[in-house]
Amino acid sequence: MDLATFLVQCLNALQYGLLLFLVASGLTLIFGVMGVINLAHGSFYMLGAYMAYALAPAFANLGGLGFFATLAAGVVLAVVFGYLLEWAFFSFLYERDHLQQVLMTYGLILVFEELRSLAMGDDVHGVAAPAWLSGSIPLGTLMAYPVYRLFISGVCVLLALGLYAVISRTRLGMMIRAGASNREMVSSLGVDVRQLFRVMFAAGVALAALAGMLAAPVSSVYPGMGNQVLIICFVVVVIGGIGSIRGALAAALLVGAVDTFGKVFFPQAAGVLVYVLMALVLLWRPGGLFKAT
Repeated sequence: MDLATFLVQCLNALQYGLLLFLVASGLTLIFGVMGVINLAHGSFYMLGAYMAYALAPAFANLGGLGFFATLAAGVVLAVVFGYLLEWAFFSFLYERDHLQQVLMTYGLILVFEELRSLAMGDDVHGVAAPAWLSGSIPLGTLMAYPVYRLFISGVCVLLALGLYAVISRTRLGMMIRAGASNREMVSSLGVDVRQLFRVMFAAGVALAALAGMLAAPVSSVYPGMGNQVLIICFVVVVIGGIGSIRGALAAALLVGAVDTFGKVFFPQAAGVLVYVLMALVLLWRPGGLFKAT
């Protein structure tokens, strides 16, 4: 492998890992802080991808700004959807055991898939990257790397920094950390834990949907795409430590590197390498790489 090819694979691993973090960060908050095993989280990723496909024509007349308008509209819709979904369904799951949570959220997967089929059909759809991000950067004489993939990585890095700042530096983050440690004590201090959880859940849905919108031009939009990302995101959450944002970032980058280079060097075993990594990490640190947020 020459230097240019190695650099391309490093960039691919970074972009994939950061995109995984965007999805897994919402999942680790919902799972680690709220205590809900949400199997439907991958459906929010799929929702974002389909929103990118459906909303793009509505903002096509805005030119270069249309892409950002699509992202903004999709995030707003995802926040509203997540807020209402938590109020209608997930607010009843906090005191239930994990089996009931799994059954409920699995049922939501089936509902979302059927609604997606009725609304959008079962065809594979393509989403075009904006023209100003459709070029490539040359790497050596024979290799080039798409600008849009670098854009995805940059957006994910900015969101990771913003999420870390919110969790560690703001009053909202303080309430989230306290709620993760002792929900009853936080409630006795006058914090509306139900409302806090509703906001957290809506933010988690928005992060997953945004990841889907960003990934749509790269991976296309197709039925069942959320189910594939859900499994790998649970692996990221377990490796990083349930409830830890730092852990989710570290684990997502690690999983991205193992998956990308595994497909290059060990293509026949690439499908199991990530799970071998999870097993090794859990043998070394059963609680994951980091403690909860």
